[in-house]
Amino acid sequence: MVLEFMWWRHVLEGSGHPGLDTTGARGGALASQRPSTDPKERQMTVGAFLHPYAKPTKPDADYLCIVRGAGARVWDRAGNEYIDGMASLWYANVGYGRPEIAAAVAAQMGRIAAFHCFDPFSVEPAEQLAARLAELAPMPRARVFFTSSGSEAVDSALKLARIAHVRAGHPERTVIVSRSRGYHGVTYGGLSAQGLPLNQEGFGPFVEGMVNLPADDLEAIAAFMAERGHEVAAILAEPVQGAGGVHLPPDGYLEGLRRLADQHGAFLILDEVICGFGRLGHWWGAQRFGVRPDLVTFAKAVTSGYIPLGGVLVGEAVRAPLEGDDTWMLRHGHTYSGHPTACAAGLANLDVIDHDGLVARAGEIGARLFGGFRALAADGALAEVRSDGAVGAIRVAAGRDAFAVRDALLRQGVITRAVNDETLTWCPPLVITDAEIDRIVDAVAASVTN
Repeated sequence: MVLEFMWWRHVLEGSGHPGLDTTGARGGALASQRPSTDPKERQMTVGAFLHPYAKPTKPDADYLCIVRGAGARVWDRAGNEYIDGMASLWYANVGYGRPEIAAAVAAQMGRIAAFHCFDPFSVEPAEQLAARLAELAPMPRARVFFTSSGSEAVDSALKLARIAHVRAGHPERTVIVSRSRGYHGVTYGGLSAQGLPLNQEGFGPFVEGMVNLPADDLEAIAAFMAERGHEVAAILAEPVQGAGGVHLPPDGYLEGLRRLADQHGAFLILDEVICGFGRLGHWWGAQRFGVRPDLVTFAKAVTSGYIPLGGVLVGEAVRAPLEGDDTWMLRHGHTYSGHPTACAAGLANLDVIDHDGLVARAGEIGARLFGGFRALAADGALAEVRSDGAVGAIRVAAGRDAFAVRDALLRQGVITRAVNDETLTWCPPLVITDAEIDRIVDAVAASVTN
């Protein structure tokens, strides 16, 4: 393993890659000075855009403004080039600058850009994409409810689970069981269910009926279900926990959740906002782990981010009570549920994934990228590597700060995401080349050993 690490070092020292500057002399926002502590001066440097997941006092000059992209690379407005190791925010599976998707979006906008799908109306792209997704779904005879984001998708799945039990004659089933480290969005339903306390801090009170239990502890969930299973509407879980740091389920864990749900009459919701559309080498994480869900949330890579779109795959166990009375109306939906331009982007995106063989490509990406990281870990340069398919995380060695490593990587033209002081996550576009993967490993080697 030491020899493997030395091979990476040899590549690093002799690569001559353009844009990979190990001296740290890269320009852009990282070279700017610290913001002023004077409140009046700070107000003059803070722009109108209130950034998500950012300090409200951070000046505009300290942000990297990305202006264009092609394949797995993006450029900032200063002209610096970066290999995107995160597919933006876990979603750009087909990469940037795909003319097929741009053409499909433009054509749909030329016909009709938007129209709502509340009764009695419908739009063809929504019908077509729903049919396509139902064919790909990891459970038979699924229907599709559309949203505009993963957060909306999770909230919709929670509502559908609860109302399905009401329609089935079990209004007492309102409890949602979730897991620590789980990230399920930022609207109040998913935020209340998630297992990342820092994201919840200060935003309470939360939606009632959410019970968060230790991740990967099947016995803890079994004990809870034995006591209160008659109250449970659904168990909510990510096949691979993404934003919580990329944590894989123990062997048999997801199958265990399925058994517990069946034993106690609850639904199983798989949150596939990150895992779906090829990221794990299968269309769905459910297929990767051989589990049949009742509800599946999706977003992000359904359009590779070209237009915001999300949704819920609704399986037979949930469909049946919703469809049992012809006079009953589902009083849930969003203005943009089934937005035709977003759905046209989704159809074109699925065509690209199919045509380019990107589902199969995920395994090749993962083997090369995380194989390189494991070589670094074997030499002691990294503390841990966690991965499945083309998504993973590295834990930096003791004494190193993940945010400092992230900034060092930016100076070398590589984008990653630090989710805490010790963890960097990786989720590259599925169009990334082997040469670009090698550049990422080279840059990480330089950043964690210098």
